[in-house]
Amino acid sequence: MNSGLFDLATIILIATALGIAARVLKQPTVLAYLIAGAVIGYFGLFHLDNKATFQMFSDLGIMFLLFLVGMEINYTSLRLVGKVSLIIGLGQIIFTFAIGWLIALLFGFSQLPAAYIAIALTFSSTIIVVKLLSEKRDLHSLYGKISIGMLLVQDFVAILILVLLTGIQMGDGFSWAGVMFTVLKGVVLFALMLWLGRKVLPLIFDRIARSQELLFLTSLAWAFLVVALVDRVGFSLEIGGFLAGIALANSSEHFEIASKIKSLRDFFIVIFFVILGSSIIFSSFDGLSFPILIFSLFVLIGNPLIILVLMGVMGYRRRTAFLCGLTVAQISEFSLVLAALGLKLGHIAEPIVALITAVGVITITLSSYLITYSNEIFRIFSPYLRIFEKKNAKDDHVPDMEYRKPIVLIGCHRTGQSIAFNLPKQDVLIVDADPEIIQQMKQDGYAVLFGDITDSEVFEKANFADSKLIISTSPDLEDNLFILSELNKFKNNNSEAKAKIVLRAEDEKEAKILYDNSADYVLLPHFTSGRYLGKILEEGNNDGKILETLRDRDLSLMQKLHGENAMHKI
Repeated sequence: MNSGLFDLATIILIATALGIAARVLKQPTVLAYLIAGAVIGYFGLFHLDNKATFQMFSDLGIMFLLFLVGMEINYTSLRLVGKVSLIIGLGQIIFTFAIGWLIALLFGFSQLPAAYIAIALTFSSTIIVVKLLSEKRDLHSLYGKISIGMLLVQDFVAILILVLLTGIQMGDGFSWAGVMFTVLKGVVLFALMLWLGRKVLPLIFDRIARSQELLFLTSLAWAFLVVALVDRVGFSLEIGGFLAGIALANSSEHFEIASKIKSLRDFFIVIFFVILGSSIIFSSFDGLSFPILIFSLFVLIGNPLIILVLMGVMGYRRRTAFLCGLTVAQISEFSLVLAALGLKLGHIAEPIVALITAVGVITITLSSYLITYSNEIFRIFSPYLRIFEKKNAKDDHVPDMEYRKPIVLIGCHRTGQSIAFNLPKQDVLIVDADPEIIQQMKQDGYAVLFGDITDSEVFEKANFADSKLIISTSPDLEDNLFILSELNKFKNNNSEAKAKIVLRAEDEKEAKILYDNSADYVLLPHFTSGRYLGKILEEGNNDGKILETLRDRDLSLMQKLHGENAMHKI
């Protein structure tokens, strides 16, 4: 077998085996891929002759990951969280750098190595955070959007620093003009993508949307074109992938594009984590144990505390601030690149690179657990986090009032919206953690409550005592089990509470689990849609006119959900 193919087969087999084990043990799959890389590096299964090829695969994974993130962040998202992300991102960079630099000086490092260490501690991994938030389905939440915006601010600053260091390496030295020119290029590129996304790309994608093959290929072509352009002007492929995605964020085809790209992302991103894990084996950490421990604790605890304070000052609730804080509890792949460049320039020695690498491995590993189990951790620490929350704190769209509605609809994306538009507005309260959904449904005249229903404050404001029907369209089994558990406790403690509970499941196995935990009805989309259509056809006595009626009603609903652009394909 060709050596490269054998290496690829080895990587995929080991990563898959450890990924299955992690899934069975309910551990983060990212950790399994990092361990796979460490195993491959330790046993020498990764041949250096093929490293360039695998690095290209890794880069493709990063590109597709950020491409999908860009498609999730449309113009409304940018307007809602862009300013907040910028302020918090820059604030976190300043405070983390200052504190990290002081700690490094206290350990006896000279000023330049201390500055490298402090900068490395400042940046968090967009790739790992996006992967974990995507697995939790939290990218649409307010804290998810603020976190992604904040991390992209970090990435932009990291690119500026790398550009400056590259200039020093080439003998050009430091130049404020170079910094300003880099910023200007970034602003122009961003504005260009927004303009193309509004004026040009919809015309192209609406014409090819009928062909799934062409839609897929055109999306890939667009992503590679933008990444190549961005690379030419001096930015990283992370920025290129993100800009390519954001240009398609408002297209009516972005759901179809995302569903096709996800498989490519999942395959290539595994290579990235394996390469990152294999780098652990080639570093020496002699005599650095105590500094590594302290710097790791600073990243794991200090960074989240900085975010908690900043967001508390800005008036956000402690839950949103806490969840955002946990997303910066690790250092970035940019930190490792920065350390390698500093070594090449002679600014730092190999022990500093080893220290930064060790902190990266520790914080990435532990933060994977922090992010994965963030809701459970918050419930434990929630009473102690009140000091970070203003008395009049409130997130956007969270009114200080309680509701009394007979129907509570938890989750209002595509399935939830379809349900909501078929219910009387005056009877429905919509609970959702996506600020865009809340804004849209509020404009449509529905009572809305922004937040995660697992948050005790949101649960109280929903006022289930007066509800007759509670519907959750979230596909997350853990969330639904939590909702079911809390509602059953509430019903047991309130004799007047007799609301029926409807939950959604992804498959029959999950449905059985929910029924075993006293759900009144479990929504399985393929079951429900088949039964609905069968009943409608039976009532219409197989009359073809009933299909015309259904068609007209569905077209009307599609237009309401997606706007005029969605109708061009029909």
